[in-house]
Amino acid sequence: MKRILQVKISKGDKYFVAECLDLPVVSQGKTLDEAARNIKKAIDLHLDGDF
Repeated sequence: MKRILQVKISKGDKYFVAECLDLPVVSQGKTLDEAARNIKKAIDLHLDGDF
């Protein structure tokens, strides 16, 4: 089953901050691509416990 989740990515002083608006998950990365990859991994880890 696929889920659609909203993610907001903003640029901080040194890092991009990625925040999932639908789950309590936050991540960061030095680049926009890295922040996007990291938030996806963090969401996957968070959802692994949802069975």
